[in-house]
Amino acid sequence: MKKMIRCGLVIALVAVSCSTFSQSQSSAKAPEYKVDASWPKALPNNWILGQVAGVATDKNDHVWIIHRPLTITDDEKGATLTPKRSKCCIPAPPVLEFDKKGNLLQAWGGPGNGYNWPKNEHGIYIDPNGNVWVGGNDQADHMILKFTQQGKFLLQIGSPGASLGSNDTTQLGRPAHMNVDPIANEVYIADGYLNKRVIVFDSNTGNYKRHWGAYGNMPSDEKIPNFNPTSTQFANPVHCVRLMKDNTLFVCDRANNRIQVFEKSGKFIREMAFETDTKGSGSVWDLIPADSNQKYILIADGTNNEITVIERDTGRKLSSFGRSGRNAGEFHWVHNIAVDSEGSVYTTEVDTGKRAQKFMRTQ
Repeated sequence: MKKMIRCGLVIALVAVSCSTFSQSQSSAKAPEYKVDASWPKALPNNWILGQVAGVATDKNDHVWIIHRPLTITDDEKGATLTPKRSKCCIPAPPVLEFDKKGNLLQAWGGPGNGYNWPKNEHGIYIDPNGNVWVGGNDQADHMILKFTQQGKFLLQIGSPGASLGSNDTTQLGRPAHMNVDPIANEVYIADGYLNKRVIVFDSNTGNYKRHWGAYGNMPSDEKIPNFNPTSTQFANPVHCVRLMKDNTLFVCDRANNRIQVFEKSGKFIREMAFETDTKGSGSVWDLIPADSNQKYILIADGTNNEITVIERDTGRKLSSFGRSGRNAGEFHWVHNIAVDSEGSVYTTEVDTGKRAQKFMRTQ
């Protein structure tokens, strides 16, 4: 009897040990983060940021943001008024480049010759060749722009004015985000706040290639209810598009609380829903791979104001960080997200958030 009990204890201990090891191994793989409250450093020239509506990293681990100078209130830009209201501040140029320590390297952007600068800046992307893509989501912003890193204009797709609907092949509809495939020289556009589709153009010439809606079907501009993760159509806004290493395309259907995954051709593969009880502006605002192997995805959720960590292949939620608030590490309308080669995460906030933050990977 004693021998049987002893054996049972051994078996039980082994089982507990194996279970604990398995759980710790699993949790060890999931990334964890800590806010760097010192990033970025103070801006020069008495500058201040408005709503920060996009963030991206380049191959040098420089961090690019785009903000909305027109969202800066008179109280915030008192130094520009006549007569002056206060000593501070002056709106910064819309596009700013930082190093990963938070030092400002350069700033540029705004109206110029040969292109139509958006009235309400939205989204920034640095392609593998180092070109800077920006968009806008004002009622008249139906275009995206391509620049060199020094701000030289290269290409405009679409034009301001009236949108022509989700099946037009020349005009956009308040585009939210873009991603370039350097092999095929194609730019994928999340289009957008007015249109309900993904549309693809040649990234060098701007020539139309193809477009599709939810499930790879023909998009429709029919008005249908939001917050339906099985909706036959994308909701507004179609807020992000991310091309993965395995040539799958992840699309943020923000107000339907879901991600849809496609082949580059537009063929539907699968979908994943998140925080499906979320109303407001929905739960899937942006996403980015967390690691070089793209095993994990980070989702920016600007309604619940958190960053969610999921397994890319299964959609299983592993953890989250952040909450609604004004302190470092908290969010108000977290809008976009980027990751550098060390796994550090950069976030931006719109509405009255008006800031960028850095989170260092600790595990």
